[in-house]
Amino acid sequence: MEELVKKFMGYLEIEKNSSGHTLRAYGKDLSEFFLFLNGRQLKEITNIDIRSFLVELRTRGVCKRTIARKIASLRSFLKFLVREKFLDTSPADSVFSPKLDKKFPKVLDKEGALKLLLSPDERDLMKVRDRAVMEMFYSTGMRISEVSGLDMDKVDLISGAVKVRGKGKKERLTILGNPALTMLLQYLRLKKEAGHGDSRAVFLNKNGARISARSVHRLIIKYATRSEAGQGISPHSLRHSFATHMLDNGADLRTVQELLGHKNLSTTQIYTHMTQRRMRDIYNKAHPRA
Repeated sequence: MEELVKKFMGYLEIEKNSSGHTLRAYGKDLSEFFLFLNGRQLKEITNIDIRSFLVELRTRGVCKRTIARKIASLRSFLKFLVREKFLDTSPADSVFSPKLDKKFPKVLDKEGALKLLLSPDERDLMKVRDRAVMEMFYSTGMRISEVSGLDMDKVDLISGAVKVRGKGKKERLTILGNPALTMLLQYLRLKKEAGHGDSRAVFLNKNGARISARSVHRLIIKYATRSEAGQGISPHSLRHSFATHMLDNGADLRTVQELLGHKNLSTTQIYTHMTQRRMRDIYNKAHPRA
């Protein structure tokens, strides 16, 4: 069993270019399933065993989204075993994922985004860093791990282009708008004056080490509360706001897909539903015969 899982993880990492987060999640899901099998061999399991596993998860109160991910993990692993001719067919083929409620991400309106971006007072290095971090999110649509992991050699300070290494280790180009670039240059100047100009990482913590994703998350929550931007605002809210505002102002879906680093266009299409929904809300409020 351990050897098969090891081969599967190698397949995910090398051939599928899966992220470290995906590898950890799949590993955890498979371990949980093996524990449920209680020593039974993989060649013995049937779709009934998988359904029984799902029933146990529901009984424990595991949410639908997590159950769907665990099914995806099992389905991918068993499909790999068929490919390796360890199994003739996958017992997961006839098992369906639970239907997920459509969950729209929290998005700031343009005024709320501006309030959030202007909330740091810019009096010292850390405040300027915080403003630069938030401008980076809203200007580029980057993920939290991409912002915290950004290196200096990936940023072109002349053109404002940023080379981002996203999910699956795939690289894409995104763009810094003028306010974001101006704030980043101000931060880098102060960072150099503080003696950290040679650091490989773009954004540092107060000790001069690379800022963590957790710290980035905390600072967004802090300024969201301070600016009254609203409950539920997170770094991902700025990414979602970036995409929604781009589409609101006429950007085509393919361009937004490339800037976000989405593999499938269907993932980006959620933002078109959001803009249509907001358009309907505005119409209902404004039209006398809505």
